[in-house]
Amino acid sequence: MSLLSINPFTLDTIREYPECPTEELLRIVAKTIEAQKKWHSSEIKDRTALLHNLAEHLRQGQQFHSKTISTEMGKPIVEARAEIEKCAQLCEHYAEMAPQYLQGREIESNYTRSFVRYEAMGVFASIMPWNFPYWQVFRAVVPAIMAGNGSILKHASNVTTCALSIESLFQAAGFPINLMRTVPISGQNAALLIAHPGIVGISFTGSNPVGEKIAGLAGTQIKKTVLELGGSDPSLVLKDADLKLAAQKTVQGRMLNAGQSCIASKRILVDHSIYKPFVELVKEEINAIRLGDPLEDSTTMGPLANSTIRDEIQHQVHSSILQGADCWIPDTYADTPMQGCQYPPTLLTEVTPEMSVWKEETFGPVMCITQFENEAEAVALANQTKWGLGSSIYSTDIEHALELGHRLEAGTCSINDFVKSDPRVPFGGVKKSGYGRELSVEGIIEFTNIKTYNVQV
Repeated sequence: MSLLSINPFTLDTIREYPECPTEELLRIVAKTIEAQKKWHSSEIKDRTALLHNLAEHLRQGQQFHSKTISTEMGKPIVEARAEIEKCAQLCEHYAEMAPQYLQGREIESNYTRSFVRYEAMGVFASIMPWNFPYWQVFRAVVPAIMAGNGSILKHASNVTTCALSIESLFQAAGFPINLMRTVPISGQNAALLIAHPGIVGISFTGSNPVGEKIAGLAGTQIKKTVLELGGSDPSLVLKDADLKLAAQKTVQGRMLNAGQSCIASKRILVDHSIYKPFVELVKEEINAIRLGDPLEDSTTMGPLANSTIRDEIQHQVHSSILQGADCWIPDTYADTPMQGCQYPPTLLTEVTPEMSVWKEETFGPVMCITQFENEAEAVALANQTKWGLGSSIYSTDIEHALELGHRLEAGTCSINDFVKSDPRVPFGGVKKSGYGRELSVEGIIEFTNIKTYNVQV
C-alpha cells in the first residue's frame, strides 16, 4: 500500500510514499529502544542544549517547513509560519523549564526519608493528525524526549512529507540517531506499533472512533495513553460583552485553519438581547476573510485538507438547513466556484440542539449561532454535548465570567478570547474529548514513571 500526499488546492499528487514494511517497522522500533536506553542516562543540560538547537533549526528552515505544511494540507502560509514559530517556542520553553519540571520532591512520612522522582519510561508512540502537522507532533514528542524517553511517530497518511521532515529536524539538531523516528504506515497497521511490547505508551490526537480503538487496544496491555479527541466548544457571549471584540474573537477562533481545529469555537451562544447586533458584527468579520492560494500571503483561508472533509461539512450544513437553520455566505463566494477542496466561510443562525451541526463535530469553516434567554439556559446548552475540550466566555465582568466558567464542563475556559494552546499552560479535555494533559509541567510528567522512594535507617 502507498501513502498519497495530495495538494488540496490544486489536487495534484505531490508524492506517493511506499508504506514501511512490517520487518522494517520492527527494526526501527528495536533501534529506538536501544537509542533510548543510552539517552535515558544523558545529562539534562545536554538535552537542553539539543532543544535549543532544534528551535534554531526550525527558525532557519521556517520557509521550507511552512511551505511543506501549506502545500500538503492547505494551511495559509502565514498560519504555517506561525505554527513553526510556535514549535520553536515550545522547544525553548522545555529547554528552560524541564529541569524544574522534572525536579524530584521530598515527602514527610513514617520513613526516615521519602521522595519522588520523575523517571523515563521507554519509547512512546505518537499517533498524530494532519491539521497542525508540526505543532501536534512537537507538543507530544518534545516533552517525552526531554523526560528521557524515545519516540516513534505515526503521522496522518496525507502529511508524510511533514512527518519525514520532522524526523530530519531532530537529526539535524544533533539528537541521537533513532531516538526520534517516523514510520510511514497506514492506520490499519498502527495496531502493530501499539501492540509492540517495546512501546510503553501512546499519545494520540484525532477522532473519537480511532481514539476509542487505540485506548481499547492499549488497555488490553495496560499501556499508558494520552488522548486528545474531538470537540464542539461553546462560546458564551453575555449581554455585557464587548460585542466587537466578541465578534472578532469568535470568528477568528472558528475560522482559523479553515475551521479544522478541535478547539474551534463551534457553538456560539448569545444572549437574546444582543443577538441581532452581534450577528451583524460577525457578518462583517466573515466578509473580511479571503479565500485563495495558501502559498500567497494575502490568503487568510485555504482549502480543506481533502475532499472527504469538504463533502462531510457540506452534508452537515445542508442537513441543518433542512432542519430550520438560516444560512448566510458572503456575496463574494455565494456564486463563486470553489477551487480544489475550498469551502466558503459560512454562517448558520437559529441553530438548535437537534441539528447536525450541533450534535456532530463540524471540521470546517462553518459558524453556528444560537441565542439563549438566561445564563442557566446558556450553561445547560453549553454542556449539552458529549465533548468537553474547551470553552470561552465574553463579558466585561471578569469575576462573574470566572464564576460562570466553573459551571462549564471543559478542560479549558478562556475569558474574552478564543481557546488556544500555549506551551506554558496545560491542555486537554474531559468527557469524550479524552484524558491526560499536554504542555506545561503536566505535559512532561505524563511521560514519566512517578517513582516513590522510601528510605529507612
